[in-house]
Amino acid sequence: MQSAMFLAVQHDCVPMDKSAGNGSKSEEKREKMKRTLLKDWKTRLSYFLQNTSTPGKPKTSKKNKQQTFIKPSPEEALLWSEAFDELLASKYGLAAFRAFLKSEFCEENIEFWLACEDFKKTKSPQKLSSKARKIYTDFIEKEAPKEINIDFQTKTLIAQNIQEATSGCFTTAQKRVYSLMENNSYPRFLESEFYQDLCKKPQITTEPHAT
Repeated sequence: MQSAMFLAVQHDCVPMDKSAGNGSKSEEKREKMKRTLLKDWKTRLSYFLQNTSTPGKPKTSKKNKQQTFIKPSPEEALLWSEAFDELLASKYGLAAFRAFLKSEFCEENIEFWLACEDFKKTKSPQKLSSKARKIYTDFIEKEAPKEINIDFQTKTLIAQNIQEATSGCFTTAQKRVYSLMENNSYPRFLESEFYQDLCKKPQITTEPHAT
């Protein structure tokens, strides 16, 4: 199901020309898809809450090696609102933000940013070159499966740079995508019901004494 939804997200993130005739139907279909993805987003974030109850180190299942995210305390969650970098530095926060972007049809932005972070840490010239080509085909070239929204000049410059790949090939594009997320999606994430719930301190209930 998630794979199918991911393909749907990619489809809607790439700009397309639509005729006025099917505008109404397309808009209705898009809204229906968005409601479905939003429900999926809330379900997955609720899963985090149900399966990660105490602060501590992330745990990994030996069977499937999938990471279990540790629910932050309200104080830790509040730190995410102080700076976008605070959110990205938290594994739980990053996973939640990624799910939120998926609900907004913009998951390719965080995926590109993460791919660039990994790319900059690469030391081997051979791996640098192969990773540069993969990032280009995945995110940059026209009609790429996860095409990001950057200007033509930047795309052209990247196409030239990856011929002799260096760690700075995608710096300009990464900064623009970071700015886009910081100024648009990040504020909306902070206003989301899920994030607001994370920041609430649990209420202490006391049972009435029997008389």
